[in-house]
Amino acid sequence: MIERATSTASIASMLKTLEAHRTEAGSALPVIDSSVSRDVQGPSFGDAVTQALQQVNGLQMKSTAMQQAYEQGENIPLTEVVMSMQKSSIAFEATLQIRNKVLKAYEDILNMPV
Repeated sequence: MIERATSTASIASMLKTLEAHRTEAGSALPVIDSSVSRDVQGPSFGDAVTQALQQVNGLQMKSTAMQQAYEQGENIPLTEVVMSMQKSSIAFEATLQIRNKVLKAYEDILNMPV
């Protein structure tokens, strides 16, 4: 069955059908020119995610270092230690919620009827 769906004749037939539906709908959809390069400014999505995870990791490492320093008797106010712990906890929870939302969206896309 896969061979039939990917055969040249089948693909040509599907393209003709799509073209017929497009003209029937009366709207001229823009044709995407793949030769046009797009200048993308800023970091890619993967870079942005990596940077965000590194920031969360940095907050957790700082929190752990402050906890250890306080336990060893260094002159660090307890309020700063607690604030550092809360910041790292909130950052981790936010990251976890974002991950859950992304996974849910991915599952929704996977389960969409074609």
